[in-house]
Amino acid sequence: MYYVYVLKSLDEEEVFYLGYSQDLRKRLTSHNEGENTSTRNRQWQLVYYEAYIIEKFARHREAQLKKNRRMKQFLLKRVRESLK
Repeated sequence: MYYVYVLKSLDEEEVFYLGYSQDLRKRLTSHNEGENTSTRNRQWQLVYYEAYIIEKFARHREAQLKKNRRMKQFLLKRVRESLK
């Protein structure tokens, strides 16, 4: 499986990170161990993911969300509401 995921920082400042991975557990561990420069110096929790059988579709969805600000804002709004 291939995943598009959203992480939320565990510190007081609400920060979200959007990414793609084939192994969610391993990827979350690498984020929390500071192996990714974009997410270094924070601890993260997985708050949302979408699963895809075909890698191309997962990569396309990640690119859509990162390029289309409106689409990303809509997704993050849904995620925030689900965390209340």
